[in-house]
Amino acid sequence: MSNSNALVIGASQGIGLGFVHHLLQKSDIKTIYATYRSIDTAIGLLALAEQHPTRVRCIAVDVTQEAQIESCCEQIQATGNQIHWVINCVGILHEQELQPEKGLRQLNAEQLTWYFQVNSIGAALWAKHLLPLLKHDHPSIFASISAKIGSIGDNHLGGWYGYRASKAALNMFMRTTAIEYRRRSPQTIVVTLHPGTTDTQLSQPFQRNVPPEKLFSVDRTVTQLWAVLDGLGKEDSGQFLSWDGSPLPW
Repeated sequence: MSNSNALVIGASQGIGLGFVHHLLQKSDIKTIYATYRSIDTAIGLLALAEQHPTRVRCIAVDVTQEAQIESCCEQIQATGNQIHWVINCVGILHEQELQPEKGLRQLNAEQLTWYFQVNSIGAALWAKHLLPLLKHDHPSIFASISAKIGSIGDNHLGGWYGYRASKAALNMFMRTTAIEYRRRSPQTIVVTLHPGTTDTQLSQPFQRNVPPEKLFSVDRTVTQLWAVLDGLGKEDSGQFLSWDGSPLPW
């Protein structure tokens, strides 16, 4: 679609930053709105915005703060632009003292709550506030990066309670959003995507047992996911899809 606009949520590094690079190569994408949580981790993104000032617009958003999500959407609305592509790349597996749990003895409420705030609740709040920007006569897509490890049916190893459960919750939030959007924004397709194991900061501590052919570069992951997004139809809304477009069990 010519003169379309995109919003990449969580664009400071990893897959999110990869999507910004990818979208810049597409002449039919007019404006790329890109959110980041901290200036300290968004150096590459902010440099891109300096290089492409008419196409990349960066907005600081902490997805655990609904007021910031709402403000971001209001800023975009004020420009008069509609949004045609939303790619939510926010996700957390580990940081500082936060580490995936190996067993029940490691569970604590504070850590579990943080997983849900970042990995799932934020996406639902984006769905709430983005509706006016997506509700137009042109096709649009709202995609969130999930993880196969969030599949309940595919869970054979256990462990990683907070990450698994929060990604499963993300899938349910987006499945439910797809049902409501079908009524309120019928041109919008809502999906969750498993990117495969990608060579990012999120996966680095856990790459030791990943075969080289199953560890994707960011560029490969983004290219594969874009191919899936570009091939979606309305019948795909509400689905949980792998990087090759195949459906995953809930």
